[in-house]
Amino acid sequence: MNVFALYSLRLQRQLLRARALRKRHELTAVADRTAQIRPDDILLFCTFRNEAIRLPYFMDYYRKLGINHFVMVDNGSTDGGADLVTGQSDVSLWRTDARYGDARYGMDWLMWLLGRYGHRHWALTVDVDEFLIYPFCDTRPIRALADWLDASEVRSFGAMQLDMYPKGAISQSPYFMGQDPFAVANWFDPGNYIMTRNDRMRNLWIQGGPRARVFFADQPRLAPALNKIPFVKWHRKYAYVSSTHMILPRGLNLVYDQGQGEKTSGLLLHAKFINLFQDRARQEAARGQHYRAGEQYRRYSDEQGGDPDLWCKWSEQYINWRQLEVLGLMSKGNWA
Repeated sequence: MNVFALYSLRLQRQLLRARALRKRHELTAVADRTAQIRPDDILLFCTFRNEAIRLPYFMDYYRKLGINHFVMVDNGSTDGGADLVTGQSDVSLWRTDARYGDARYGMDWLMWLLGRYGHRHWALTVDVDEFLIYPFCDTRPIRALADWLDASEVRSFGAMQLDMYPKGAISQSPYFMGQDPFAVANWFDPGNYIMTRNDRMRNLWIQGGPRARVFFADQPRLAPALNKIPFVKWHRKYAYVSSTHMILPRGLNLVYDQGQGEKTSGLLLHAKFINLFQDRARQEAARGQHYRAGEQYRRYSDEQGGDPDLWCKWSEQYINWRQLEVLGLMSKGNWA
């Protein structure tokens, strides 16, 4: 890459950080407990809106995984979700009623908080319907993963998003507050994934799965990206470019092996397709605050009335992370 191209990436990173600095004024602290954060704590950052039914299991899952503190942004919830987390001693909460789309789909808000509180911490940035799994996650807490990455001098960890879904129409598998969503949505596509390399950013662009197969069958190249870099030893000079799909400096995007081996990686099990999906798809299609003015949500709500059956004869039922490694969807690499 020539000097001009490298300079343009540096400028892009500076502009993204400047955006986040401006957008901090849209946030109001509701419960700021960041003074409790210890130097070695592992932090989770997320934005949510009307996710009261999901939040109890989400919080419980990540506490058990080893998250020490949650830094959260409530984007105008009206369902009591903010009240569920405000009183919890390991949560710091900010609120904003500003437009989600105008804040780069919430990333401007999270980038300011990452820079302010995540500096030199391992930081996990996820949505409330995303659940990180990684090699040995059933026996090793996320601290063990962070320590191994530190010892290996690795600063970022990749995890493809894996869409999970029930067998049959989505509405026929009800989900209840506090329930494990993968007791309801426990099927996935074991193949059907396309990977291309973005030479400018040096990341892999991954598409496929049930969303490409069902909602974007006519235009699979418009299907949502599944590649993510959610776990990073954060530095205030870093910047997420497009959600957590790619990051600057671009060396952090090299979460895959460039030789003949495999680099350790995980997955984000995606619990979007539970019976809450139909109403949410209609709401977000009307709001138009997501990528491309909510185009993907319009497709979701149009497909079989927003209540499709995503299961097919190639679908596989989820067992554990080892099954996903055998299928080549994640890898333990050289982490023994």
